Amino acid sequence: MQQLRVAFAPGVTPDKWARAWRERHPRLPLRLLPLEQDAPRAVLDDGTADMLLGRLPVDLDSPSPLHCVRLYDEVPVVVASSEHFLAAADADTPIDLAELDGEQLVLPHPSGWTPKVEQLDFPPMSVKDAIEVAAAGTGVVIVPMSLARLYHRKDVVQRPVDLPPTTVALLWRRDADSDVHQDFVGVVRGRRPRSSR
Repeated sequence: MQQLRVAFAPGVTPDKWARAWRERHPRLPLRLLPLEQDAPRAVLDDGTADMLLGRLPVDLDSPSPLHCVRLYDEVPVVVASSEHFLAAADADTPIDLAELDGEQLVLPHPSGWTPKVEQLDFPPMSVKDAIEVAAAGTGVVIVPMSLARLYHRKDVVQRPVDLPPTTVALLWRRDADSDVHQDFVGVVRGRRPRSSR
């Protein structure tokens, strides 16, 4: 392996791990590959990346089995126009989903949750575009807090929402496992050099 290629989903920040890797392995370059969308396993399946820092859920079995190391959870937030009633809500108290039952959900939520009111048929769009639509007052979008921060705009507010957190994990193909992969796992887990797994 001439370099370790690690793809990462939007909002995931691998900088501290990249610095630690470069200190431990100055002769094995780490190439970070930012993804435009959270495309869970395509970059592993097509060989673009050796490892992926992405959000679950991901199919861990097909088309080939993946290793999965859960790293941390992200708080879900609802993003709405700064003119929306949510702007008056306490920034630290999660919004009950019942309060969103009359809203248009601009982007489907991975949990499958949908407001009770009949939904408009929004075209597929990126998170960035969905936040722009929410800013216009057309609806709301629920995303991990890291994505809300990444695409923050002055004309929107974000509030925590009462939904399960999103998990960020490190993924790689089982049939490609190597000492290099395991060394990177050690870096993201905070293990010191030469410590046992």
